[in-house]
Amino acid sequence: MYYRVLGDDQGGLPVVFTDGIGCDGFAWKYLERSLAPSRKLIHWHYPGHGRTPAPRSGRRISIADLADCLANVLDANDVPKAVLVGHSMGVQVCLEAFRRHAARVAALVLACGSYGNPLRTFKGRTTLDTAIPYLRFITACAPRLVGAFWRKVVPTKLALALAARFEVNPDLLRLDDFRPYLEHLSNMDPSLFLEMLEHAGRHSARELLPTIDVPTLIIAGDRDGFTPVHLSEEMHRSIASSELLIIEGGTHTAPLERPARVDEAVTRFLARL
Repeated sequence: MYYRVLGDDQGGLPVVFTDGIGCDGFAWKYLERSLAPSRKLIHWHYPGHGRTPAPRSGRRISIADLADCLANVLDANDVPKAVLVGHSMGVQVCLEAFRRHAARVAALVLACGSYGNPLRTFKGRTTLDTAIPYLRFITACAPRLVGAFWRKVVPTKLALALAARFEVNPDLLRLDDFRPYLEHLSNMDPSLFLEMLEHAGRHSARELLPTIDVPTLIIAGDRDGFTPVHLSEEMHRSIASSELLIIEGGTHTAPLERPARVDEAVTRFLARL
């Protein structure tokens, strides 16, 4: 399991960054820069992501498995307790880590994510949830063909243009900040990506929310089509110790679209711990 440690440990609680699926840290670009002068930061890669190899045998890549991986990263760094910061699917992983390892969680920052079943809320429809089994079947039948298509199409200008048209806010997001995501995604095993997406689609921590008793900052983009803002509002209502920041014009990449706003909110939140 690959992880990197950066920042200046000045005695505050360490911060652990947990990515969305298909990501290797692109969402943390500005927040890392903001926090590094005063915090110990740990950023890790999921199996088959970035510099962590895919599992050799047995796909232990459920949300629960990933939560246990996060705890192992804490162990490897001799960190008894940390602030968990998650983006997209990383929100589910952080919530599951609280369920399974509550004593290790000092606080939560949940950005542009859901408590569960995100495939049922994409663009307000269940289309993606329905499509995943078919996509996995096609990938299993023609892995080389799908892999070649995946590597050729995902990192192209067309993919950037489609993202700008349907998912991110091109008026706020520098496309050079989004391009690393597409480049990393194109190098992933598409079957692994779809399998992890299916796990995320089946997972839910909704019943856990009222039991969360650590300080929690929830960040949402009011134009997020993948995990709509109402999910963050629901989390805020269910977690008594939470506060909610809604990013105007923000989408699923709000930490890159309005970085100053997000950085300031997270910095103030951490200062109160």
